Amino acid sequence: MREITLSQAVNEAIAEEMRRDPTVFLMGEDVAEAGTPFKVLSGLVEEFGTDRVLDTPISEPGFVGLAVGAAMTGARPIVDLMFGDFIYLVMDQLCNQAAKQHYMSGGKLTVPMVLRTNMGATRRSAAQHSQSLQALVAHIPGLKVAMPSSAYEAKGLMKTAIRDNNPVVIFEDKLMYQDKAPVPEEEFLIPLGEAHVKRAGDDITLIATSSMVQVAEKAAEMLASDGISAEVIDPRTIVPLDEATLLASVKKTSRAIVIDEGHQSYGVTAEIASRLNERAFYHLDAPVLRMGAMDVPVPFSPALEDITVPTPEGVAGNARKLCAGEMIDAA
Repeated sequence: MREITLSQAVNEAIAEEMRRDPTVFLMGEDVAEAGTPFKVLSGLVEEFGTDRVLDTPISEPGFVGLAVGAAMTGARPIVDLMFGDFIYLVMDQLCNQAAKQHYMSGGKLTVPMVLRTNMGATRRSAAQHSQSLQALVAHIPGLKVAMPSSAYEAKGLMKTAIRDNNPVVIFEDKLMYQDKAPVPEEEFLIPLGEAHVKRAGDDITLIATSSMVQVAEKAAEMLASDGISAEVIDPRTIVPLDEATLLASVKKTSRAIVIDEGHQSYGVTAEIASRLNERAFYHLDAPVLRMGAMDVPVPFSPALEDITVPTPEGVAGNARKLCAGEMIDAA
């Protein structure tokens, strides 16, 4: 199987779906003639033209509102939001309009729209361009939320999202665009709500999202040298969440750490940990531990920024303590 970058995988997925379905189009800031953010969308405007790859004004509420209207009237827009931090600007269009139309119309209207954006710190982009805000939209009924951890997931989830009749938000870690992974040349889809067990284990479950999957896998390698067998699970989507796979693993291992790059308080880690505690309590030998980003704005200083997000060493250290029955300071 060939290896391609996450950037190439996203590009391929969009191109294949635009060839397959003439109602699919792409819009956003600098996606066409003005260049492409992070070079992910290079070449699309040359193939599909400016009727289907549209540069927009720097008005996120405006063009996301246009996409919602287009989706309601038969198109399948893909909206490129240059930075995930800009999601604050489109909360009304996304959460009050796109997420609620199907419900408010009694099922007569659908909003088959994909909003793709990015997340992730440690890129030296400072507090307003480094946030991981997936928990904000995961909180809103009517939205689906995907978080690919490699090129393989990026392509399979994107193709599925474009074909879905619901609004789907995809968060891509901006530091992973050049990371390579095996991706089939033939067409494939990854269902939303289907987790992937990346590594089997018996002693502790590490549930990780997006780039934190690589953090968990590195931690599992460290733990293996100590004789601790860690199971690593990538949920792939946080809405819908594959509870069955997560619960089966935790019931087997009796211990779990949930790792996500969003802020720890009131975040993705808290939701998943709570569900595990509610539904697998009598199988647990230790409390489910959360590991998220510090509850501070992302610093511009590299020395400070690097310590705000979970690391393999930190995950491995906490896993050792859980397996040894030691108390952990959750703060």
